Amino acid sequence: MVQLASATEHLDPPFAVVDLDAFDLNASDLARRAAGLATIRLASKSVRSRDLIQRAAGRQGYHGILAFTLPEALFLAQDHEDVVIGYPTADRDALRQLAADERAAARITLMIDSIDHLDFVDDAVGSRRPDLRVCIDLDASLELLGGRIHLGPYRSPTHTPQQAAALARTITQRPGFRLAGLMSYEGQIAGMGDNQPGSPLKRAALRAMQRLSARELAERRAAVITAIEAIAPLEFVNGGGTGSIEQTAAEHVITEIGAGSGLYGPGLFDFYRRFKPRPAAFFVLPVVRRPTSKIATLLGGGWVASGPIGPDRLPTPTWPRGLRLTGLEGAGEVQTPVLGQAAHGMRLGEQVWLRHAKAGELCERVNVLHLVSGHQIVDQVPTYRGEGHAFL
Repeated sequence: MVQLASATEHLDPPFAVVDLDAFDLNASDLARRAAGLATIRLASKSVRSRDLIQRAAGRQGYHGILAFTLPEALFLAQDHEDVVIGYPTADRDALRQLAADERAAARITLMIDSIDHLDFVDDAVGSRRPDLRVCIDLDASLELLGGRIHLGPYRSPTHTPQQAAALARTITQRPGFRLAGLMSYEGQIAGMGDNQPGSPLKRAALRAMQRLSARELAERRAAVITAIEAIAPLEFVNGGGTGSIEQTAAEHVITEIGAGSGLYGPGLFDFYRRFKPRPAAFFVLPVVRRPTSKIATLLGGGWVASGPIGPDRLPTPTWPRGLRLTGLEGAGEVQTPVLGQAAHGMRLGEQVWLRHAKAGELCERVNVLHLVSGHQIVDQVPTYRGEGHAFL
């Protein structure tokens, strides 16, 4: 941190920094964890800068992009030949752009989980178009007691091998569509750290749930692939995330892992036992008030992550060491008071470094990322926002 702070001390905050050395080590580690069993499809929403997406996606062990929305995919398909959209789209204008561009249609794969999505596309663009590539989103959640208990993200209605096969059959029989792959994201495993601070009983319960879910999903996912490939071959089978690479890649049906958060190593990824990414992305705020001798107040700071409301979604003060947020104000829109021994001697204009709880959401707040390697800034690159885009 001393090197990063020294390299950027001439900049006026707020600004964002990416430690390129940590970023590159994290990129190598994601591929290492896949152990050659699967490639990494880079989740672009976790990076949100074209330059850094290209820096990671061009490495050995990586293949393709996992985008978030169709407008983002159209943007990225200018530079990348294989872009899968992680979520279904209801953007009619973007669908019309896709259907009118044979090159984009050959590079982009839409996500669907029901016949309704096929109907929506047909209604938006009609039948006079190139075939559109589609991927089936298989629900990866753990359901117990006949579905009365649901553990995992509420995503797709396609859960069983029979449902997946029926959808695959409809796709293959429907003009204007081509079945390319299958995706399933086990958020209850990949997105939940298994070493959270707090109650040992809660940690034990979480780990037990994750073990049960992993076993159930591996068996079900294999059965789904068998059922679908009896109808049509699949180009790829995507699963997992940064938090479950080793586990998911070990399933013989998996060809690729969607991952990206591990490149920046945000705060939510501090609590996994299997791996620990190096913190690589930071934002910096200035001290602008000293309301008491023990409190330093920062300008802004309410860069709170999405998800269930809780302290783990707040940014983490990182440098100087020993700072912490207050319990009453937390990180606010206009100010963020910090406490701790380091706050006692802080002066107006001094810089405080923080880490965002999630990865790519940081880039929605800044136009550029200052890239530091060693003791100096080696480049600055635009975020999506800096290029004039406000993708979801």
